[in-house]
Amino acid sequence: MGTLGNVGKVLGIAGGVAAAGLAYAHVETKLFRVRRVTVPVLPPGQRPIRVLHVSDLHLTPGQRAKQAWVRSLAALEPDLVINTGDNFGHAQSLAPLLDVLGQLMDVPGAFVMGSNDYYAPTFKNPARYLLPDARVEREDKVPLPTTSLAKAFTDAGWVDLDNHRGLVELRDGRTVGLVGMDDPHLELDLMPEPGRVPGEEDAVLRLGVVHAPYQRVLNQLKDDGVNAIIAGHTHGGQLRLPFYGALVTNCDLDRVRASGLHGWPGERPDREGGEKSTWLHVSAGAGTSPYAQVRFACRPEATLMTLTARVA
Repeated sequence: MGTLGNVGKVLGIAGGVAAAGLAYAHVETKLFRVRRVTVPVLPPGQRPIRVLHVSDLHLTPGQRAKQAWVRSLAALEPDLVINTGDNFGHAQSLAPLLDVLGQLMDVPGAFVMGSNDYYAPTFKNPARYLLPDARVEREDKVPLPTTSLAKAFTDAGWVDLDNHRGLVELRDGRTVGLVGMDDPHLELDLMPEPGRVPGEEDAVLRLGVVHAPYQRVLNQLKDDGVNAIIAGHTHGGQLRLPFYGALVTNCDLDRVRASGLHGWPGERPDREGGEKSTWLHVSAGAGTSPYAQVRFACRPEATLMTLTARVA
């Protein structure tokens, strides 16, 4: 075989591998999982609290497999649900979204909004995500039924933490203090005024909640004294490489913390010395933009966080 034939063979193999990889990356968007982590943040002697962290569903009306999986999460029987936004993937997603979240909305919960709860997704050049700032200013943004979504959540008893503080009472009578901010990716974040909501002095812990984990927001929540911060937005990088991890986070958070349980600003609170760091959990989320339906080495997820007592 001549040189041109060898080159053609190599190109053919490379093309086949690339096609197979792309096909798998699409399949992986349906390989849903529940990540489980344990976080020692409760006062000594406290019973565990099971927190279900749901983020970045990007739900569309036709995603039957995802809808069935989200419904199944109620079987985990969490004590508290935290939703960190980007629920919508389509302008007609409100009804199916409320349907699949129905049983979870019977559980005490809280939420913040993400950019895709405000405006419908639009096509962007995927290469933009490799830039320091992937945001695109558009004049043709399509608003979503954000108000209706927020009303449905609050009517169910979930606490709206968009630039607010709140208190959630668990079914066993214990309370959890909360502070959150609206989406930093749209620069809607505003740290609530210092102070505590009535009854928060008896809370067993305090959680910070935000959609996009920009450093300025993480620093403000940590300085507010929360025991842990819960965020989404990054999709875990969405595309990850073996031995390298996430390519991007779509914000100024470092790639190492693109998903999972870490500390902020240190790697682990117990390794950085008491109050120097707080716990940070970033969800890889359960969806993608409808214009980029691929994941690689980054399965869609929700997280069941078991909060346990600190060692005395």
